[in-house]
Amino acid sequence: MGSVAPSPAELDASVVKVTRSTNLRDVPLPGSPEELSHSHCTDHMVTARWTVANGWETPEVRPFENLSIPPTASCLHYATECFEGMKVYRGFDGKLRLFRPDLNGERLMNSSKRSSLPSFRYEEIKRLIAKLMQIDGPRWLPKDQPGRFLYLRPAMIGSGPHLGVQTPKEALLFIIAVPWPDPSKKKSEQPGVPQGLKLYASQPDSIRAWPGGFGYAKLGANYGPSLLAHGKAQELGFDQVLWLFGEDRQVTEAGASNFFIVWENKETKKLELVTPSLESQLILPGVTRRSVLELARTRLTQSVGKLAAVDVVEKHFTIGDVEEAWREGRIVESFVCGTAFFVTPIKLIRNGDVDMNMQEAGVERAGYAAQIKSWLEAIMFGMKGEEAHEWGYVIDDELEQ
Repeated sequence: MGSVAPSPAELDASVVKVTRSTNLRDVPLPGSPEELSHSHCTDHMVTARWTVANGWETPEVRPFENLSIPPTASCLHYATECFEGMKVYRGFDGKLRLFRPDLNGERLMNSSKRSSLPSFRYEEIKRLIAKLMQIDGPRWLPKDQPGRFLYLRPAMIGSGPHLGVQTPKEALLFIIAVPWPDPSKKKSEQPGVPQGLKLYASQPDSIRAWPGGFGYAKLGANYGPSLLAHGKAQELGFDQVLWLFGEDRQVTEAGASNFFIVWENKETKKLELVTPSLESQLILPGVTRRSVLELARTRLTQSVGKLAAVDVVEKHFTIGDVEEAWREGRIVESFVCGTAFFVTPIKLIRNGDVDMNMQEAGVERAGYAAQIKSWLEAIMFGMKGEEAHEWGYVIDDELEQ
């Protein structure tokens, strides 16, 4: 009998190797230039190398440092890379939490497959993050400063030296943590003027994603080509691009966030919370998006305070539908959601030469975004009544001290 070749090793967070930094970095103050730079990382990072021959090597928690990859690396030439955006929260009960981390892990795995990178057991991502936060969490998110968070960036790149159009034979998974400014703390530019984003509707000659493409995966290839339109929108005084698709100009995403609108249905006169459907695979299946929908479907089926019950709808709709509802005064409010912007109201949408104020007609009935945001914050930060919510993954950061 011939010998059977061993199976490639799986990614395994239980055997992680830890090397502590001897040169600790300064923790930036909230609102400082270092925090606003989005580049001042914590003391340590996670790395795990994969090869096609042997599978996953032992993951490491090691001092933060620059990566070393060959100039021929696949990620530099063929965009074989993917990433996730997550946060770790210091709760008001003193605990560290991740928010629904398995959803991020599973999406990273799916994005990895779409970009010809290796698969892995997605549950290991939260365990690797937990190892990292057991070391960096106590200093970067101290217990006496509840309500703060760090932004987490798990990513994978094709890292091997093999130039040529081929699937990567080597890959590197890494996870870093970055202090991040809290968008909810941003002050209104004008006292007394409601906060909110200004969106610029994309032009027909600029497309973010298309059927059969990879709009549903979190790849850098989705973002780089969109930055030209984003920059032009910012030059005109707008915050993000509202991405439209097709001859009918259907609404898809707002910048790198999912788009929601609360309006009165023209036929039924019922209030609806509406967001574009994932069916076309043009849209990233956001973790915050999914959570907003699930909370609305369980908690907004009846009135909450002054907020009337809403029907929750995922469907195809166009910028023309939005403009018609605006002209008829049927819009209650609109907002975006995602890890970076969290839940943020939309103040205005410009479509061609039409400026649509999203906070005017429905002001008396608005408040859905704020209510959903407060529910999510309670889960993320372990507030009273939500300390043990199933969406919160608690990290014991006293184990490694």
